[in-house]
Amino acid sequence: MSCICMSCCGNGSKSGTAARVRSVMLFVFAVALSFVFQYGVAPQLQRDYNIPYTGADDYLRKSWTGGCQDYATEDLRKICSGNNGVYRVTSATFLFYVVAAIISYCKPSFNRKFWILKFLIYLALVTATIFIPNDPLFTPIFINVARAVAAMFIIFQQVIIIDMAYNVNESWVQNANKAEAEDGEGAGNKWLLMLLALSGFFFLISATGIGLLYGYFLGCNSNSAFISVTLILGLLCTAVQLTGEESSLFTSMALFSYATFLCYTAVSKNPNSDCNPKLGQEDVFGSIIGIGITFLSLAWTGWSATAENRVSLARDEEPAEPEEESKITDSNEQRNIKGVVFKEEYGAMQSDEDVDAETKSKTEGVEKEQRNNLGDSWKLNLILAMVTCWFAMTLTGWGSVQIGGGTANPDVGNVSMW
Repeated sequence: MSCICMSCCGNGSKSGTAARVRSVMLFVFAVALSFVFQYGVAPQLQRDYNIPYTGADDYLRKSWTGGCQDYATEDLRKICSGNNGVYRVTSATFLFYVVAAIISYCKPSFNRKFWILKFLIYLALVTATIFIPNDPLFTPIFINVARAVAAMFIIFQQVIIIDMAYNVNESWVQNANKAEAEDGEGAGNKWLLMLLALSGFFFLISATGIGLLYGYFLGCNSNSAFISVTLILGLLCTAVQLTGEESSLFTSMALFSYATFLCYTAVSKNPNSDCNPKLGQEDVFGSIIGIGITFLSLAWTGWSATAENRVSLARDEEPAEPEEESKITDSNEQRNIKGVVFKEEYGAMQSDEDVDAETKSKTEGVEKEQRNNLGDSWKLNLILAMVTCWFAMTLTGWGSVQIGGGTANPDVGNVSMW
C-alpha cells in the first residue's frame, strides 16, 4: 500500500513521465471522489430535510441543498443536491490544474516536484468547498465556466481524433512502402488492405448508426435536424477531404463515426418522450464509450508529445554514427601507418579540452531533452482542467436538473442536448 502511495504522490522525480502519471492519477482520484459526493454524501444531507438541525450540521446541509428546495419532488431535490456535490470536487480540481498549468508554464520542473504537498493542498481545497454555499460560486459561476470549457474540450477532442487517425494512416502507408522496397512489388498490399478494411468498418458503423437514429429517434424537428446534418456533413466532408493532395479515407471515416456518436448522445438526451425512446432508461453504453474516447484522447496527447521528442532526437543522433565510425577507422589507419607511437602523441586524438567539450555537449543534450519533456507539462495540466469540466457537465446534465435519466445517464435535458 505504501508503494502505491509513493508511486502516486512521490515527492519528486527526475522523470517527466512519472510526473504526468501522477497528474492523471489525481484526476482519476477526483473522478472517484465526485461519484462519492454525488451518490453517497449528498443523499445523506438531503434525507429527512424536515428534521431540524443545529450548529455546523445545519450550516453544512444548507450549504449543499441551497436552491434545491425550490424543486417540487424529492427526486429532483436529490438530483440537485448530488449535482452540488459534483461541483465541489470538480471546481477544486479545475482550480488545481489551472494553477498547476500556469506555474508549470513559468517553471517546467514544477510539475515533477512537491507531489505530497500538492496532494495535501488538493485535499484541503476539496474540504474547503464542502462548507461553501452553492450560490453564487457553484451556481451559477462554476456551472457557466464549466459549460464553456467542456464545449471547448469537445472541439479539442475532435482535433485529437483527426491527429490520431492521420498518424495511423501515415504509419501504415509507410509500412506498405517499406515492404514494397524490401520484399518487392505487392508486398505492401496487406497494410493498405487492412487500412481499407478498417475504413470500411468505421463507415459501416456510421451508416448503421445513422439508420438506427432515423428509425428510433424521429418525431420532433430537433432530432431530425441533428441526424440529417450529421449525415450530410459527414458525407460532404469525406468527399471534400478526398479531393485534396493529403487525402485520407481512414481519417474521414473515423471522424464520421465520432460525429455519429455525438449525434446519438445529443438526441438521446432530448426530454421529449415522443422522439426519445431512451428517456428514463440507463445509458451505460453511451457513458462507457464517451469516457473511453476521452481517456484514449488523453493517452494519445501524452504519447504523441513524447514521441515527437524521441523521433527528433533520434534523427539528430543517427547521422553521427557513420562519422564517428569513420573517425575511428581513420585513427586506426594513421596509427598503423606511423607504426611507432610516441608518448606525447598517444591520446592526441582526444585532449582534455576535447573530453571536457564532449562531456559538456552530452550534458547539454540531456538537459535539453529533459526541458523538452517537462516543457509540455503545462499542456497536460490544461487538458486535464478541460476534462474536469467536461466530466462535471456529463455527471450533472450540463447544469440541468430534470427527471428522465438513471445513474449511468444523468445528463438528460434541453441544456445537455444542445
